[in-house]
Amino acid sequence: MNRNPYLPYEAEIIGRVEECGNIFTLDLRFTDPEIQANYRFLPGQFNMVYLYGVGEVPISIVSDPQEEFLLGHTIRAVGRVTNGLAKLKVGDRLGIRGPYGRGWPLHQAEGRDIVLMTGGLGCAPAVSVIHYVMRRREQFGRLVIMQGVKHEDDLIWRESYSQWSQMADTQVLLAADVAGPAWPFIVGRVITLLDQAEFDHENSTVMMCGPEIMMRFTVENLLQRGIHARDIWLSMERNMQCAIGHCGHCQYGEKFICKDGPVFPYEELKDLFGSKGF
Repeated sequence: MNRNPYLPYEAEIIGRVEECGNIFTLDLRFTDPEIQANYRFLPGQFNMVYLYGVGEVPISIVSDPQEEFLLGHTIRAVGRVTNGLAKLKVGDRLGIRGPYGRGWPLHQAEGRDIVLMTGGLGCAPAVSVIHYVMRRREQFGRLVIMQGVKHEDDLIWRESYSQWSQMADTQVLLAADVAGPAWPFIVGRVITLLDQAEFDHENSTVMMCGPEIMMRFTVENLLQRGIHARDIWLSMERNMQCAIGHCGHCQYGEKFICKDGPVFPYEELKDLFGSKGF
């Protein structure tokens, strides 16, 4: 089905979950049955979510591709558009344009251990990977989920993490920089979780998202532990306004985060990654 890349399609909110603080998840369904039936995406891709009369923002898709009648987006209310989206309720309608970008290399990762490292509140791109692997568990090896937050109150999906930790061949490790005495997990940065992570360094695919400084130091640590650079993938963030490489706001060297990413193999970025100005 050919779509106009500039044209948003109407979707209805069929579910809403308050995750914590100013973070919420909207479950959507296209109002046009034909569009709903033909919509396809890959974990790691994103949509431009349009609030009528206000504007649009890029939001990662957190649902699994096989969830035919549900499209999930977890959103943090931080600006004009997202604060407007935060006021919507079940039954309200908005626009969806997408999906865009390159997703995670899940087909190439079949038969391998999957290692997810996420920092801060930017963990949504990895949640779709968890849903994907859990639904196709026999196609992958061990699943290691590492999530770090600045403050213990920033941890969302806590119930889901508990459920995931009970699954076979799955390890969940959580850390907070600042935590009270009741915090049951690690106090420290996400990089410290690598000391407890159990996976095959020679047969693993690492997928990472979060603040770039966190990813830069974590990549250095992984390389020191013998992880091959070719097995490290990063989900990058920039100011994406058009999502099709025309506006130039998300240019990263010769690449555009919106159409060449947002998921990149580390080897494609290593010459620029962490460089000031990029």
